[in-house]
Amino acid sequence: MIFLWSFLIFISLYIIFVMFKAYKENEFNMFWYNFLKYPLGLIFKIYYPYKVINKKYAKTEGPVIYAGNHIHLMDQCLVILNSNRSIHYLAKKEYFDNAKTKWFFKMVGCIPVNREIHDEDAKNKAYEVLEKNLALGIFPEGTRNKTTKLLLPFKFGTVSMAKKYNATIVPFAVTGNYKFRTKNLKINFGQPFKVTTDDLEKENEKLYQTILNLIKENQK
Repeated sequence: MIFLWSFLIFISLYIIFVMFKAYKENEFNMFWYNFLKYPLGLIFKIYYPYKVINKKYAKTEGPVIYAGNHIHLMDQCLVILNSNRSIHYLAKKEYFDNAKTKWFFKMVGCIPVNREIHDEDAKNKAYEVLEKNLALGIFPEGTRNKTTKLLLPFKFGTVSMAKKYNATIVPFAVTGNYKFRTKNLKINFGQPFKVTTDDLEKENEKLYQTILNLIKENQK
């Protein structure tokens, strides 16, 4: 009986914590995101005992874009679990068309993107996130890197949105593999920065080189 009451009290306090977080960020639609983040995060950490480098850079305020390389479907989890924010990730619409994955991507606040067209609806939803001083997650490569190259060419969306909304960019790099009890999975956060010029090509190259350097640091 004592165990039951202790468990109920813990759950009640946990729900209050999640509701307070939702109130603070003005994102009540992200309740399940925050409710499941910590228990599932613990399971994730046990299954994939990854290493975090420069976690301090993942803690942010105001409009922010988390931008990094993309090697696996689970990459976003590494960022989510080490950030203090509720992150809205841009994800290909195919995940929302599949009944097996649709529920998850909706629950965690992802924004569907049709990669076959210039998706204005997805762009507007991403703009809305930054306008509300919230957090956005982007993979500038636009797709998972299944090549032998360390990075694919970057699209300009990240630096363009960061410039338009004066958002902070938090670069990150993921390396290693997602295997049970993996020994080499790492996420490395780089120092946050803002886009300070109108030369988006230059700013995009800066972001590219920053993430490339983080990847190389992971591999040392």
